Parts: sequence; C-alpha cells; structure tokens
Amino acid sequence: MADSAPLAGPPGPLPALPIAPGRRRAGVLGAAVGVLAAGAAAGVAVERLTVGRSVRRRARLALDATSPYGTLRGTPGTALATDGTPLAYEIEDPYEDGAAPLAGEAPFTVVLSHGYCLNQDSWHHQRAALRGRARAVYWDQRGHGRSGWTPGAPPPAIDRLGSDLKAVIDAAAPTGPLVLLGHSMGGMTVMALAERYPDLVRERVAGLGLVGTSAGRLDEVAWGLPAPGAEALRRLAPGVLRALGSAPALAERGRRAVTDVFGTLVRRYSFGAGAETDPVLARFATRMIEATPMEVVAAFWPAFAAHDKTAALPLLRGRPAFVLAGTDDLITPASHSRALASALPEADLTLVPGAGHLVLLERPDEVNAAMTGLLEAVARR
Repeated sequence: MADSAPLAGPPGPLPALPIAPGRRRAGVLGAAVGVLAAGAAAGVAVERLTVGRSVRRRARLALDATSPYGTLRGTPGTALATDGTPLAYEIEDPYEDGAAPLAGEAPFTVVLSHGYCLNQDSWHHQRAALRGRARAVYWDQRGHGRSGWTPGAPPPAIDRLGSDLKAVIDAAAPTGPLVLLGHSMGGMTVMALAERYPDLVRERVAGLGLVGTSAGRLDEVAWGLPAPGAEALRRLAPGVLRALGSAPALAERGRRAVTDVFGTLVRRYSFGAGAETDPVLARFATRMIEATPMEVVAAFWPAFAAHDKTAALPLLRGRPAFVLAGTDDLITPASHSRALASALPEADLTLVPGAGHLVLLERPDEVNAAMTGLLEAVARR
C-alpha cells in the first residue's frame, strides 16, 4: 500500500451485521456497512446464482472438519486481571521433556499476544515452528477466545490490555528473560506494557517482535476506500457499533444471516488481494472473527482511535527486535511499520510483498524466519 494513502482504522475486519428492519438504527448501519460491503456483495451475488445455500453450507462444514488450524494445544492456565477478569493462557515448555530449545540453552520465554477479533490460535504456524524448541506462552485477550468478559463493562483502553499482559506474565512466566511478540492489537498491548511497566521491560524483556501493528494515528487509515467512503466509515462506525453492542443477540443473528458477505469481507481485509487464498485458511480466519462476541467487537473499537504509544517506543529500544508487515495490509498499513522501525533503531524491518493484515497466517515462512532470527539473536546475547 502506498505510503501516501491515508492511514488508520481499527486493527481488524469490520463485521457486516444488519439491525432488524424498522428500527431507526438500521439506516445508520446500512450506510456504514454499505461502504465496505458493496464489492463483496456483488461477488456473493454471482456465487449465489451458481451455488445453492445447502452446497455452500456443506462446503463450510467440510472446511471446518478438515482444518488443521486451532488443533495445537499446550498446558492450560488462568491469570486474573486486576479487575478480576480471567485470562486464559497455554504454556508449551520443551524443558519439561528434555528437548533442546531453539538456539541452545537460552532460558527465555516467548509470550505471544494476538490481535483484535482473533485468539491465540492465530499464531498457529509460529506455534508449530516453536514447538519443542522454545518455551512459549499463548494467551487470549479479554473477551476473545477462552478469556472472560463482563457484559456491560466499560470499554477497555489499550492501557488495560497492557495490564492484562502483565498479569499473564506474572502467572505464566514470573522469572527469566522474555521475548514479546505481538500482532496488530497484540503489538499495541506490548507497547502499553512498556509504558505502564518500564522496569519490567528494562529488566526482563530481551527481544521484541511487532507484526502488522501501529503506534498510533489509526483514526486516519482509509481501509482501502476512496476518501468519501473512509470518512463515512470513520463517522458512522462508532455509533453503529454502539447500537450493535446494545443488542448483541440481535447482532449475532444478523451476522449469521449474512455469512457469505461476511466471509468475503474477511478475505478482503485479512489477506492480500493478489494471491489466491487457501479456502481452509480463509474459513479459519472467518471462524475466529465470528466467534468474537459483538459486544466485545463494539467495546474495543473506540480504543483504536485513542491509541497513541509513540512516547513508549524509546522504552523498547536497546534489544534485538523485528518489525514486519504485509505491503497490502489495509488495516495497519506498511507505512505504520516503517514508522515503528524508524523509532526502534535495532529493529529489522521486513515488508512482505502482496501480504495482508493476517500475514502471520498468510505468509508464515517470512514471519517464522523473522521470529527465528530474533530468538537466535537473543540467545547469542
């Protein structure tokens, strides 16, 4: 994506969810969703002319049954956030069975934080690469995956996620060096941790990896839309999502009713446009996003416009690091990663040609190579 394009918008696809007819909110919802869904709906309309509903449903079930994604599991645990919210995590520890970890005997723990509307399984390929070679902790952000959520709770700020990550570290990796990896909202969580707990970062964080993320200015991203459409989305989305969050049961029924359009939007905003996306992978991404409750989707949205952790970046300097993004990322454009790399002199910058926002799933070889290089650099130090 060209650096001159406007920047910003939340780090994750916007679900297309209709409100019941006759309600005042329906007009607002239609306007916002129409901006994103017009092209998607056209493609789905062609598909529906040639493929029946039952055939599409059977195809989705077949993809779900054959998907290898989400099958890797570790030893489960639960950390408690400062407000009592249970945060689910899993540990994979090669030291327990005597296997040799990556790059010798370095006793560090890799902690991986996932993005908005995803869960810890989004790290599937990285988990497979680390398995048996490094101690790793995977966790679900509040309201995502198997972590808790309090209905009606105040919208969480990114700062709250930094505190959540600290709680997971305290429970799952209370001692020893840490390597922190974050994708999208997970990268912002790492920045919030640095700002809130600078002593922890200075004393224990030995390496850093930021994938498809941003330090701020997310309210300027254009989402690949023309200027009027981007402006309409920025103006209407907060109210639409508040309306949806106030009627989550209705919103979930609406999301299920537009499965085809929703899946097309996920492919559009998760993967690069130039390459054919593996349908099993696309279905897996859709399932993760579908599984995120609408109330959670709505509650997190305002945090992205307010996110600004530029001042925290100097706290992350002085250690091996990498910054990586897809050049076709419409959610956190590559120019945001360039800005991060400029603020982190030690960071290696990798821009993956043609990859989208879910580059960690779409182009795992490039992401795994950056991750492996980082861990080897940490081990040498």
